[in-house]
Amino acid sequence: MAYRTFDTPQMSRRALLRGGAWLTAGAALAGSPMGRLAAAREYAANWRNVTAMVDSYVSERKVANMIAALGWGRQDPLYIARGTLALGGPSKVDADSLYRIYSMTKPITGMAAMMLIDEGRLGLDQPIAELLPAYENMQVQRTYDGSLTDLVPAERPITVRQLLTHTAGLGYNIVQKGPISAAYTEQGLIPGQVSRLPIPGLGRGQAVTGLDTFADRLAKLPLVLQPGTKWSYSVGLDLLGRVIEVASGMAFDEFLHTQIFEPAGMTSTFFTVPESDVARFTTNYGIMNNTPLPMDPARASIYLDEPPFPFGGAGLVSSARDYDRFLTMLLGYGMIDGKRVMGELAVRVGTSNLLPATATTEGTWVEGQGFGAGGRVTDGAYGWGGAAGTVAFVNFKAGLRATLMTQYMPSEAYPIHTGFPAAVGKDLAAMQAAQA
Repeated sequence: MAYRTFDTPQMSRRALLRGGAWLTAGAALAGSPMGRLAAAREYAANWRNVTAMVDSYVSERKVANMIAALGWGRQDPLYIARGTLALGGPSKVDADSLYRIYSMTKPITGMAAMMLIDEGRLGLDQPIAELLPAYENMQVQRTYDGSLTDLVPAERPITVRQLLTHTAGLGYNIVQKGPISAAYTEQGLIPGQVSRLPIPGLGRGQAVTGLDTFADRLAKLPLVLQPGTKWSYSVGLDLLGRVIEVASGMAFDEFLHTQIFEPAGMTSTFFTVPESDVARFTTNYGIMNNTPLPMDPARASIYLDEPPFPFGGAGLVSSARDYDRFLTMLLGYGMIDGKRVMGELAVRVGTSNLLPATATTEGTWVEGQGFGAGGRVTDGAYGWGGAAGTVAFVNFKAGLRATLMTQYMPSEAYPIHTGFPAAVGKDLAAMQAAQA
């Protein structure tokens, strides 16, 4: 079978899942004159560069499909959609086609926590040990990714802020190496999934069942860094799902459904794709030697199964329309269709730089930038990308929201995480020039 050719380093679980963290759309727009571009939204948008990018990827069969959603303020978005649910298939993609958004789940989890903070049921700088006592006396590896027994006590408690911003000192089995990575896998601390298929090199550790068990086992392993000292991509947003459960008294997935998805009109966002919706689900492809090969066919997808627990860091499937509604709600500072989903202050704080003053980003993926509630913060923009090539952001200065959906892994196989925001930036600059 063709899947055997995936047995290479580039097709490992680490390579597949870590891709979503490299870049979010706001970063490439940092140099654009967003204050002046804000006026461009009054003019008819001509997204030539975005359209050319979408056309190119699909016509060259690099991906089966691609859809961009671009909108100003609370106005309906423009959708630029090309391709079919699967290569060679008859069904064209549209705004309601379903995509694995992986780490684009993190901003949603982050905003769920911000809602509880706004309501006074959580504190931004509250030690999580007050809700999860197992985290009272954490130990830290003396050497990063080193011994599991050469440890020192944590110098400060893990806080909600640190979970939101990847500064709690927690690890990630798609980032760490050596004994700690092996321990995460052995303990089932695997908050993500790729395929039912036995793809060599993918690594098929068995995830624990239940967020409570995940949190309890995670607390028994050492931290990889002292809390609050450095940004390091982690399972922090997955652990935050358990914190949300305890603080709200509601199952994490139920909280997202009743407090965000339903009131925001997000009818196509799930941890498990319902059987009734499989007909609009895309196939995910692994890119091998520049060729897309099916690694998670829609009708045999692992996302048709109930996950071991709701992965707050990488577990959701959504549509371009639904994710645009999430962004519309953020751009409306918690309001959408005249309905308040979140408090304005919760949105403003969650999309601001929440990095602890004690934490450095030097030498990391977000060096020189800010980080908010589960997403990068750069020059008025907030957002994040996903491991299967998806990316989305809001830019408050420009009053713009932008989402790109496609399905391939690893995400760095193509420069889409950088290419999409660059194309958006070029089109905004052209609009501004036409206005002058």
